[in-house]
Amino acid sequence: MATEMSLTSNYFFLIFTVTIIYVAYTFPKKLRPKQTNLTFYVHDQFSGEDTTAATVAGKAGPTSSILHFGTVAVVDDPVTVGPSIDSEVIGRAQGIYINSQLDGKALYMAFSVIFTDGEFKGSTLEIQGSDIFEKKEREFSVVSGTGYFRFVKGYGIMETVFMDLPKLRATLKLNVTLKHY
Repeated sequence: MATEMSLTSNYFFLIFTVTIIYVAYTFPKKLRPKQTNLTFYVHDQFSGEDTTAATVAGKAGPTSSILHFGTVAVVDDPVTVGPSIDSEVIGRAQGIYINSQLDGKALYMAFSVIFTDGEFKGSTLEIQGSDIFEKKEREFSVVSGTGYFRFVKGYGIMETVFMDLPKLRATLKLNVTLKHY
């Protein structure tokens, strides 16, 4: 026969369990991050009248080629919605590249994608990682962001869609997957 104390304990346990289950299934849904997938193009131009990148240091000084180990370059590249340099400009990729592989075939990159137009105008993404530019596709990290992308984390796949090595000009397609609140 159940005592009044055991009935009260069982009732309390039931209420407590239902409350925990309710919180476990409803509360986290509000905190789940959104996922945003973006595709945009970055146009590196180390030569020509419309130069957007420049070497600033290296073994031979600022005249060093970005293709040589130890060379540092700064970039302020246009970011567009399509692969053509004439497509809509939605931002700038501003930062640095450092040739960090002894044979000169890879860059360490750290740059901000600053959205100046479109849906994410005023927001930024902070990108860093290795760019082994001989590979067709490379993966990089998205480590931070501002505005719409506050508290972001994510990754991206970079693909070279155009490269002119003698003139040091390239168009890079970035497919980015982001988790943010």
